Amino acid sequence: MTDYLSLNIEEINELLKQKKIKPLDLVNEAFAKIEKSNTCAFITLNKEEAIRKAKELENKEVDNVLFGIPIAIKDNISTKNLRTTCASLMLDNYIPLYDATVIEKINEKNMIIIGKTNMDEFAMGSTGETSYYGSPKNPFDNEMVSGGSSSGSAISVAERIVPFALGTDTGGSIRQPSSFCGIVGLKPTYGRVSRYGLVAFASSLDQIGPMTKNVKENALLLNVISGYDKNDQISSKEIVKDYTKYLNTDISNLKVAIPTYYLNEKIDKTVKNKVLEIADLLKKNGVTVDIIDIPYLEYAIPLYQVIALGEASSNLARFDGIKYGYKAKDYTSTEDFIRKTRSEGFGREVKRRIMIGSFVLSGENAKIYYNKALTLRKEMTNSFKKVFEKYDLIIGPTNTDVAYKLGTKQDDALKSFYDDLLTIPVNMAGLPAMSLPVGLKNNLPIGLQIIGNYFKEETIYQLASFIEKELNLKIDPRGDKSC
Repeated sequence: MTDYLSLNIEEINELLKQKKIKPLDLVNEAFAKIEKSNTCAFITLNKEEAIRKAKELENKEVDNVLFGIPIAIKDNISTKNLRTTCASLMLDNYIPLYDATVIEKINEKNMIIIGKTNMDEFAMGSTGETSYYGSPKNPFDNEMVSGGSSSGSAISVAERIVPFALGTDTGGSIRQPSSFCGIVGLKPTYGRVSRYGLVAFASSLDQIGPMTKNVKENALLLNVISGYDKNDQISSKEIVKDYTKYLNTDISNLKVAIPTYYLNEKIDKTVKNKVLEIADLLKKNGVTVDIIDIPYLEYAIPLYQVIALGEASSNLARFDGIKYGYKAKDYTSTEDFIRKTRSEGFGREVKRRIMIGSFVLSGENAKIYYNKALTLRKEMTNSFKKVFEKYDLIIGPTNTDVAYKLGTKQDDALKSFYDDLLTIPVNMAGLPAMSLPVGLKNNLPIGLQIIGNYFKEETIYQLASFIEKELNLKIDPRGDKSC
């Protein structure tokens, strides 16, 4: 079987321009790889439409580097006439009547949607295991978790089924699976990418972002999906830069901070040492690297449990079976219908989070818990802002360790939150952050997290491209893995 989709995007683009391959060749290759895969990365395939569009593009000029390139879409992003389930029985039969703004943007570039990827139900989880459609499997070791909630998107890129995928990040859901699967995943600044058409989990935290096999391709996709959208009230009018212009530029003037929180006792020794090795590499190349204290980061998980779950209970109240979605069959009244619909349609983890969130927002609890959490969140945000008055970037591990066995943490609901120990603070502050593969432990990828200042994604790409080039890793689950 040909393997064009493992090539860099410029190489694929050149083959398309020279008519040595057609978009249909890429589409057929993607679906052939899906058939051979056992990782449960996709929920719904878009095969008929993808083939139709690929044939249509044969008669058009290749006018941009993403023309005719397959892409996978996380299944909580609305796609017109293509089932969007959020990995839940509740939306098993839901087919949207409109495209999310990010989908409109990739369609404008004539990219081809291969299918909708598996995920934790309504993006609630850190392993993919809460999906109604089965647990996604890590492509490096099928007995291990792939990370979540953007599980299938990370897997599809890691397995080279597609060069590009879209994920969403509420508490680490792009960065965490990117780390576990050895790819590059970026959570943009809150408001950088429109959320219109994203099925909301926690509205003040959610953000759509790019997932790719390397830094340059990540920057290319962010170029496409960024920008102001009048349909999203928090969408920023900040100018969209060409992020690729900042790749492989001089880094010697950069100042980087490593918070002590990201070197705490919960971090695996091998992972911690890899971060410190990167710090030494940066110092040797003129970068200022300091270990500093950032207050309030230790409150990240309780803050997330209050704010995210409170917002989730409000956002998911709309799923009652009346207008669309799963409907209970046996009921005695409207109240009984809604109760049974929600009891049967939602999975265990989603129901647990809705109940906690409803408690947090009920009556005086809103003042006791939610409002207090918002106050503490502001203090955490201000702590980050003070750091960025002196430093350009913050680095640390993406995860406390590498991927672990499927089923390990299903017995304790609190354990999964600790997977996002190092990623949640970024969402609380609305900052941009990337997970970049920097090594292996027991043949499983280690991710470095690079956190930037507001709307300074270009600085993240600047540092990430340097590290990527210097390390020159070949982390690929399908063959030899060298570090």
